[in-house]
Amino acid sequence: MFQASNIMTEVQTQERISVFDIFKIGVGPSSSHTMGPWRAAQKFLQQLLDNQVFDSISRVESNLYGSLAKTGKGHGTDLAVMLGLNGDDPVTIDTATIDEVIGNIKENHVINLGGKKKIKFAYDTDVVFWLRDSLPFHPNGLIFRAYGADNQLISEEYYYSIGGGFVVQENEKPGAQNTVRLPYPIQKAEELSAWTQKMNIPISEVVLHNELTWRTRAEIDAGLLNIWEVMKQCMFRGAYTDGMLPGGLKVVRRAHKLNLSLLQNQDSSPQTADEWLHAIKNLHCKFQDILKWVSCFALAVNEENAAFGRVVTAPTNGAAGVIPAVLAYYVCFCDKVDEAGIIRFLLTAGELGSIFKKGSTISAAMGGCQAEIGVSSAMAAGALTECLGGSAEQAMMAAEIAMEHHLGLTCDPIGGLVQIPCIERNTMGAIKAITATNIALESDPSTAKVSLDAVIKTMWHTALDMNHKYKETSEGGLAVNIPISVPEC
Repeated sequence: MFQASNIMTEVQTQERISVFDIFKIGVGPSSSHTMGPWRAAQKFLQQLLDNQVFDSISRVESNLYGSLAKTGKGHGTDLAVMLGLNGDDPVTIDTATIDEVIGNIKENHVINLGGKKKIKFAYDTDVVFWLRDSLPFHPNGLIFRAYGADNQLISEEYYYSIGGGFVVQENEKPGAQNTVRLPYPIQKAEELSAWTQKMNIPISEVVLHNELTWRTRAEIDAGLLNIWEVMKQCMFRGAYTDGMLPGGLKVVRRAHKLNLSLLQNQDSSPQTADEWLHAIKNLHCKFQDILKWVSCFALAVNEENAAFGRVVTAPTNGAAGVIPAVLAYYVCFCDKVDEAGIIRFLLTAGELGSIFKKGSTISAAMGGCQAEIGVSSAMAAGALTECLGGSAEQAMMAAEIAMEHHLGLTCDPIGGLVQIPCIERNTMGAIKAITATNIALESDPSTAKVSLDAVIKTMWHTALDMNHKYKETSEGGLAVNIPISVPEC
């Protein structure tokens, strides 16, 4: 079994994290409870193939522990492992077909293992929620078991979904990603600051040099612009979709109404995400309406996320609206924004997110919502600051300010759904990021009393001290004080 303290040290100090690890395309509603388990199921299938036992499998069992069990149904964890085992991929699956795929598996009691082999599958017994048990390393634990025709155990593997769609397997050897030599190795913010000063370049250029270890410049640019394209499409869909979110809370979508209200003087409806953002840019909005647009952007993304739509982890699904909202603010309401500026924004934000992951956590099940909304707000603040002409020190100051004012934020989702308070929190995180940027741009970082590393360390200590009820268990806070009955999924 994992030794939690040893593995945490290994995960935090040996990772070489790319921007494309922080920003991952997938399906809502949760990076740790949906995308992580989905990827874990895929890893398990690959292991069965590698060990040449795949053809012998007649039954597969998925066991969910800790937070994955307690809020798994609200987060779609059961659906995620079923889709992963069925051979579907979160990047390419047509999200409109998810209900149909799951319905067929449950109704026919058959799963197409890895998309290669149909075996019997009984949802009630082959997906097990261990509500009173946890695995040692992390609250988001899974065990997959594969059995042969005689019901003999063939394979058993332990996985942990550690936040942001990252998955750790027990006894897993470090991959090639963690053995590369980066030109500018960075574990802490002080090291990032030192590189920017030594090379006299901004954060985004330091990050770009490291990214070139894995990809060409053309691949980096194309990949980041594709990330922005997925974010744009998500915002656009959310802004033009009304109705009620799934899950039983009867939460009404609000981005649609807000979007139409703010666009009321437009003669025609935009047909694409780019046309929509261009129309917004040409509105010449008052300050109050700009704040409303930021909220609209964030609401649109996280309403899509709650509806099992396609989103980008930034750095998680629950906090997926903050980065797109602040980046859309930059595109629509700031001067002379081009593709190079968008790329700089995502490079800077991605590096700041990786520093938080290395020094603390981006898992709400480990650290509460400070680890999700707080981190995303800090990422957005630092990125926006650089793109508006701030120094590297000012960018890190902005990230520190944003996180400082999210410290201790709990995760207490009502009904285990990524809806209340999660959706609105993305609007708050985006507004705080913009505020932090404005403060940092008018400040002298040399006078700052709190460093980014200090706030990351404080966040981690706060996470360790936080009562488990407030770590994505739905056993405290709003989850127990709001008398709403959620039907069994």
